[in-house]
Amino acid sequence: MAESSAVLRVDLAGVTKTYPPAVRALRGVSARFSAGKVSVVTGANGSGKSTLLAIVGTLAAATSGKVSHGSLGKTREAVRRALGWVGHDALCYADLTGRENIELSARLHGIPVDAAFEAARERFLLAAFAERPFRTYSRGQRQRVALARALVHEPMLLLLDEPTTGLDKDGVAVLGKVVRAEADRGAVVIVVTHDDAFAKAVADERLLLERGEVKEASKGVLRS
Repeated sequence: MAESSAVLRVDLAGVTKTYPPAVRALRGVSARFSAGKVSVVTGANGSGKSTLLAIVGTLAAATSGKVSHGSLGKTREAVRRALGWVGHDALCYADLTGRENIELSARLHGIPVDAAFEAARERFLLAAFAERPFRTYSRGQRQRVALARALVHEPMLLLLDEPTTGLDKDGVAVLGKVVRAEADRGAVVIVVTHDDAFAKAVADERLLLERGEVKEASKGVLRS
């Protein structure tokens, strides 16, 4: 019997990605990322980690192969409505305060702004710096606000690309709790990281890429 596409998960089948003229970033990657699990993707620089994340998040198209988002929807628009993304770019407006960036995200998702900001301030330990322009922040402060912005609408697909960058020990601890809570809420959570200690602390499943291919994977991630 065929498995139902209504299940909340992301499936990749034989996914390749080639950049002109002939750079093969991904080579026949098959994997499954399930709801309620923190899936950590590791590998050396250039192994295809960020490309994989971009394809899952519909920010890039696969050259070949198939990507299914299950109950998240079949269109790019549907997937993006359910998406929370934190990448190398914070996707925040530099001249707005941290608070204003979070409140803007809340408005875009139809969420009461005051409640959204208060929840974010408590969850991410946002201090007085949240009232200053984003451009004045340290790297760690930027990362906290970026995380708060990405999670304001309780996304069911959370993609994090090197999320510990710039965070101090307390910030990493907060991030670990947040990642665990999002998975426990039932979201599909995929984390790309070079931080092995963080990976060990949060991972339910692991996928190791090498030169665009799956080198190793937990049983739950393997997909034939």
